[in-house]
Amino acid sequence: MIRLISPRKLKELGILGMNRRNIGFIGKYNPRRNYRLVDDKLLTKKAALENNIPVPELYAVIEAQHQIARATAALAEHEAFVIKPVQGSGGKGILVITGREGDQFRKSSGTLISAEEVRRHLSNTLAGLYSLGGRNDRAMVEAMIQFDPYLEKYSYEGVPDIRVIAFKGVPVMAMIRCATHASDGKANLHQGAVGVGIDIATGKSVRAVQHGHLVTTHPDTGANFDELQIPYWDRILDLGSRCVEMTGLGYLGVDIVLDKVRGPVLLELNARPGLAIQVANMAGLRHRLAIAEKIAAETDDHHKKIALARQSFGVHA
Repeated sequence: MIRLISPRKLKELGILGMNRRNIGFIGKYNPRRNYRLVDDKLLTKKAALENNIPVPELYAVIEAQHQIARATAALAEHEAFVIKPVQGSGGKGILVITGREGDQFRKSSGTLISAEEVRRHLSNTLAGLYSLGGRNDRAMVEAMIQFDPYLEKYSYEGVPDIRVIAFKGVPVMAMIRCATHASDGKANLHQGAVGVGIDIATGKSVRAVQHGHLVTTHPDTGANFDELQIPYWDRILDLGSRCVEMTGLGYLGVDIVLDKVRGPVLLELNARPGLAIQVANMAGLRHRLAIAEKIAAETDDHHKKIALARQSFGVHA
């Protein structure tokens, strides 16, 4: 039996809906002129480097169809890499290559694909198949993150990433998205990745969900999510807050990965972050955003905003 929750109950729980998010936060606090910095991953990378924010190494940029053959030949010097549409969204069009077997490329799932399939993927990327609004695009090739071995048991066939929602420089909610076989090694909740809510105060797991249902263990590795504690939590909150300052966008989703050598690395930014993070945390964003607005009105100090966020949004706050 499907149980419907009344609008009144959703309001009491502080659940942020799409319309209120779009109008009350994205529309109100994210100036349109600043969107390009976030929607264009190359501009994001450039701005991050200028602000001493670590990002994955860039191997190549492919801008035209005639460059594809030469680009795939040049990739022979790299054992592993990631291809992304520069203006992609929602994880669409990301191709992760983890190794080689002869003249074939191995995807994170273990599936082997040919060089021709890689070229076809690049061609589709340039044609805008994976891009915002279906516009012609460019493809970027990045180094594959060698993620922190502590997280290895919490993700399968892919790199887990951490999403922090920050408002006016105040981190308000976080989760880690753990890849599964069902998600084809991608940290995408809609494709079957597990979303684990994270306590802002401590970096410890709150609860985990897959396809909207509570889970306690990873479906492929059996790892217990109750034992998950995110390393480098102080640096992750600092990075999320700094990205708001860097972009001039008040309401922002910051995606971070943990490299085993470099620690927290910025993966990408999202000016229109999804709302599933509320499900992973079993908590609504509206109440936290109201508190964050008061914190931002109280202080401009970067470190104090983070300290007050940890005090206000901890599980036991």
